[in-house]
Amino acid sequence: MEDPAAPGAGSASTNGNGNGGGKGKQTAPKGREAFRSQRRESEGSVDCPTLEFEYGDADGHAAELSELYSYTENLEFTTNRRCFEEDFKTQVQGKEWLELEEDAQKAYVMGLLDRLEVVSRERRLKVARAVLYLAQGTFGECDSEVDVLHWSRYNCFLLYQMGTFSAFLELLHMEIDNSQACSSALRKPAISIADSTELRVLLSVMYLLVENIRLERETDSCRWRTARETFRTELSFSMHNEEPFALLLFSMVTKFCSGLAPHFPIKKVLLLLWKVVMFTLGGFEHLQVLKVQKRAELGLPPLAEDSIQVVKSMRAASPPSYTLDLGESQLAPPPSKLRGRRGSRRQLLTKQDSLDIYNERDLFKTEEPATEEEEESAGDGERTLDGELDLLEQDPLVPPPPSQAPLSAERVAFPKGLPWAPKVRDTDTLVGLPRPIHESVKTLKQHKYISIADVQIKNEEDLEKCPMSLGEEVVPETPCEILYQGMLYSLPQYMIALLKILLAAAPTSKAKTDSINILADVLPEEMPITVLQSMKLGIDVNRHKEIIVKSISALLLLLLKHFKLNHIYQFEYVSQHLVFANCIPLILKFFNQNILSYITAKNSISVLDYPCCTIQDLPELTTESLEAGDNNQFCWRNLFSCINLLRLLNKLTKWKHSRTMMLVVFKSAPILKRALKVKQAMLQLYVLKLLKIQTKYLGRQWRKSNMKTMSAIYQKVRHRMNDDWAYGNDIDARPWDFQAEECTLRANIEAFNSRRDQLQLCLTLLILAGSWHGIAPTWEYYSHAKGQEEAPNHTMQGPGGCLKLVLGCGISQVAHIPLAKNNSHGQA
Repeated sequence: MEDPAAPGAGSASTNGNGNGGGKGKQTAPKGREAFRSQRRESEGSVDCPTLEFEYGDADGHAAELSELYSYTENLEFTTNRRCFEEDFKTQVQGKEWLELEEDAQKAYVMGLLDRLEVVSRERRLKVARAVLYLAQGTFGECDSEVDVLHWSRYNCFLLYQMGTFSAFLELLHMEIDNSQACSSALRKPAISIADSTELRVLLSVMYLLVENIRLERETDSCRWRTARETFRTELSFSMHNEEPFALLLFSMVTKFCSGLAPHFPIKKVLLLLWKVVMFTLGGFEHLQVLKVQKRAELGLPPLAEDSIQVVKSMRAASPPSYTLDLGESQLAPPPSKLRGRRGSRRQLLTKQDSLDIYNERDLFKTEEPATEEEEESAGDGERTLDGELDLLEQDPLVPPPPSQAPLSAERVAFPKGLPWAPKVRDTDTLVGLPRPIHESVKTLKQHKYISIADVQIKNEEDLEKCPMSLGEEVVPETPCEILYQGMLYSLPQYMIALLKILLAAAPTSKAKTDSINILADVLPEEMPITVLQSMKLGIDVNRHKEIIVKSISALLLLLLKHFKLNHIYQFEYVSQHLVFANCIPLILKFFNQNILSYITAKNSISVLDYPCCTIQDLPELTTESLEAGDNNQFCWRNLFSCINLLRLLNKLTKWKHSRTMMLVVFKSAPILKRALKVKQAMLQLYVLKLLKIQTKYLGRQWRKSNMKTMSAIYQKVRHRMNDDWAYGNDIDARPWDFQAEECTLRANIEAFNSRRDQLQLCLTLLILAGSWHGIAPTWEYYSHAKGQEEAPNHTMQGPGGCLKLVLGCGISQVAHIPLAKNNSHGQA
């Protein structure tokens, strides 16, 4: 379902440059008129103020809690309160919840959990709603929003300490396996919020527990800090022979996308999954701490800077004028026009050996209006993205420019004061070069950057070459490693499911019959009958989609960054499956809209947001109350989502020539340049990074027409001393020219996964074989090499008590696994 009020939805049929993509002489006037109209709109939006945005793991605490609820659910706050008060009056006489001593509160919570264990679904739902009311802060006894948030956090710690999360986890398993609810939802022509009532209550309680306990404050008591670490451990590792909690949520996502459970409240599932991953693995600040620790363990020099902190000190650049967007088309001007402009540009071209001259000059004053051919060619972006990856077989988009001598790398002068410390990846041989060159390279090597990934790849190569001498690798059982091993076999399905939902939530997506319905937990039972109700539902639907985009973008970015730190080939495995699932054209399709309008969209009704809606009576629905949103100049979650998607795209394409060529083939340069109109330093930085890696494939003509963008890249993006981004020309490159490196990478990933998984596979086969012969293997390792004289309890003594298992071809290690003797069979 596509809501017409969605930001950018109306422009989905255009190409993003103002014309409808028509061809021929008849459509040219109409295309030029649309182009001029969009140009006028763009010129009015160039004066966008600098956005005061601070990037972080998540938004403010109140905002993150309010996004859990849709506006359609507001009536359920009263229902939760009523269920609690009815139950509380039967257990406690003459007092309110906040008046009870802590022991009395614990006793009441224990009674609630006992009353959850009933057969009747209606009674169980009422008790679950009473628990949800406690987690929401017992707002009926509070006077302000601050009080609601305070008691919500207090109650969540109390509920967790009494075992509420484990009890609700069992109920969640029951609801997921409820085949009756699934079949009932499949038979309905239209699914509404009523079909997911039980699931929404359970997921809301679990989300409030995770979000409130995850939040760290200096005033937290030692008992709360201990509870937080215990909760983190419980979510990270397999408890009671169950999978980690994140894997259960991933399975809900895939079940929803497969169509087997269309009633799942997918927004709540995704929000909870994102917060669980952030809580168990750590946010961006914790990632930086882990990176410093890992480099110290590997004996690498400390990091020169924290990327996010460096970006915070940057200033946003003024966006390129819209006239330059006309030059984004990959076609060179006719020779006659080149002759007419050659004299006026001769001085400019003679100074192209250094980009310093463009830092202060504005070269757009010499730009001329685009040709008609350029206007028509700019309309191919939308059609290209809709064609998916089969367009990789098209002819090259960039014709060769006039032959000119390439700029020498040694002649590029880097000015002082650039924001990034220089990094050098490698140096070539110095045989036969003069002594000053040797001294220069010696200085250069002092700044040589060796990444954690380089060390991990080298270790993998050594393990492949010398498995017998190096022995078996010791893999620490970290939360990230456990999550990866759990996701390994179903990881392609997880990535495809997340991207399907992201596509359905993107504002540029067209309504299709085969697309999944992500609005099951926002649509009311009775559709609106008045204009005001329709306006409210339209805002709610748009807000719902924005929150889904925010949670998926943050989740994917966190997974990629943690897997990259844990092992580079885990990161590459996830990245390859995202690329295979068309993640690159999907993100470009998302940005093929008016990003400034998307970031400044006001799809919120402040009086209906939690906790505000719980303190005061809901106002009468009027046009003024719907339009009375916040006074912020931008929407935090939308800007956060855009930055995350750009970082994700940068992660997928960095140092990968074949994927960089996909950016070129999908004509991403005009799409990304339009995003520079948003004056926010971090967003601009990642846009410029993505433009930088393409420049040598776009050709000299593109660089000449976009010198202000080139200057911004030069000023803001980190430079590699041996990078030819500013002068290299490889316009004849094809995507399939680089498929060999992609195939090599895939072979390395498969070798890594098979080697790491071989021991686990052998142990699994051992369990199966043992069950057939009455043998129950334990997970305790029994090593004779350590001089252990006594075997573990219930194991046979001597060599016969251990099974020697060769782990496969090329692996010399032998696993000594003690076997428990089965008394009934009398054999080991």
